Amino acid sequence: MDRTLKKTVKYTAIAALFVVLAWFFPIPVTALVLCGVWDVSRNRDLDASVFRQYFLRNGIGTWLASPLNILLDIFALPYLNKGVYELDDLPPVYRDEIRGLLKMADESGLSERVERYMAAAPRVMMFFKWYGRNVDAPIEMDEFHAKYKFVRTIGVSGFRERESTSRHFGPFRPSLRVLYCLNEDVGEDAYIKVGPTEHHWREKKLFIFDDTLLHQSFNETDAPRYVLFVDILRPSYVPFVFDFAVGVIRLFFKGMNGVFYKNWKLVKN
Repeated sequence: MDRTLKKTVKYTAIAALFVVLAWFFPIPVTALVLCGVWDVSRNRDLDASVFRQYFLRNGIGTWLASPLNILLDIFALPYLNKGVYELDDLPPVYRDEIRGLLKMADESGLSERVERYMAAAPRVMMFFKWYGRNVDAPIEMDEFHAKYKFVRTIGVSGFRERESTSRHFGPFRPSLRVLYCLNEDVGEDAYIKVGPTEHHWREKKLFIFDDTLLHQSFNETDAPRYVLFVDILRPSYVPFVFDFAVGVIRLFFKGMNGVFYKNWKLVKN
């Protein structure tokens, strides 16, 4: 009951704050609300819980970034945001860079090397590159520190058995999320869900999506699962715009990637 009461007080306070802001700054707050409604409506299987989570819970950061994200959608035209992608949906130069990266990951035995750093942690994250900046990781992967044309983030996420995330939104949309299961054999109940799309790693090791959509990862198997975690610039005729946005985000959140992964054990050198 105490936890429920705390949540109620928290969400009531957030709602009250925006009512006060709307009173003093009606035009910008109205514009922000309209941007948020447009942005959250991109999610499929919409119901009241999605709106509540977006505007009052862990989607608030995505809501506040919605004007920027909508602007990036416009700059990406004529490449429409598909939400969930196949590799063939991307331009050939993107496909070549991604295939080369995945080949290196497969040949490196990366999942076995990350396993030793999990210890008793339910979830771990190890970065080699974050928003375009190389990160010194305890595992040497010089190939991941190469200069890529489109890849901006490279990491590995590990889930212990019977471990899942909550539903959440990513905050920013200058990039697409590329996930690649590193396990050679993974159970049927290891999967990611984006709206109505349920992608099981056993059926296909590669999954590409817009992570500002509501999503959730599951490992309901009896073994750990490891996934290569990559961000690529969104396809566009003006890639410098998206590269600039990634650079600004990196500078603004320098040394603060733990803000996005507070429920994870971040493995650092």
